[in-house]
Amino acid sequence: MNKESESRIKELPIKVVFMGRKPGSCKALEYLIKNGIQVEVVVTLPRIYHTFYNERLADIANNYGIPVVSDIDLYKYINNEKNGKKKNFNFSLENIDLVISYLFWRRIQNPLIKLPRLGCINFHPAPLPDFKGVFGYNLAIYENLKYWGVSAHHVIHELDAGDIIKVFKFDIDPKKETTISLERKSQQFLYNLFESVIDDFLEKKILPRFPNEGGRYTHAQEFTTLRRINFSDSQDEIDRKIRASWYPPYNGAFIEINGKEYTIINEEILKRIGRYYHFNSEF
Repeated sequence: MNKESESRIKELPIKVVFMGRKPGSCKALEYLIKNGIQVEVVVTLPRIYHTFYNERLADIANNYGIPVVSDIDLYKYINNEKNGKKKNFNFSLENIDLVISYLFWRRIQNPLIKLPRLGCINFHPAPLPDFKGVFGYNLAIYENLKYWGVSAHHVIHELDAGDIIKVFKFDIDPKKETTISLERKSQQFLYNLFESVIDDFLEKKILPRFPNEGGRYTHAQEFTTLRRINFSDSQDEIDRKIRASWYPPYNGAFIEINGKEYTIINEEILKRIGRYYHFNSEF
């Protein structure tokens, strides 16, 4: 960190670009504002994609008068600024200290990684360095892990490969968790991690760096293989595939008939669905 950056972070407010989705990002944004951090712009999903969440990050940003853009428009801004054009945008990216990604679903590109003075950081819903990329929840359940975790790390061009800032780990019971239940559990830990990292940064004015070496990436084709139920699978294998793939409304563990996937559930999940529908019945 150079002297200019050290001088900058001694003076509030810290200026950030905040990128996010899902309800936890709403709490995270409000935590930044509560702590006097100046959010210059929020980057999030267009409204049409908010299908399953009651609270929308864009709405929270609008309530505070913070501009909301897509990542595509943000890169246009950076490119225009580089070429001396700043028209048609209602925000500024001058003197940005941090870019913060909280469950942002698209890969962050170099122009944005290089923009802030102090760094671009990401909050990742899996324990680094072990699990990088996506499908972490699914693997945790399918492989009968007894723990899970969430991570904060610096962003570089390679996916989830930047130095680690901090990791929180917690116990899980893979025989009871489904993908959706593990996600819900992880979201609380991820938000707690967010508060911890931001508090440490505001107090110590540093973002730690620990090596992020090794680990694994899982690709979409591997996940499809994990979801597929074969007639040769054992009962335990089938149950693990069902729990590891249960994330409605998306297709779960499946059998394929005439080229069409049919999602399979077990008695345990059927009971959960029954309790939900009967409890929420209006009649």
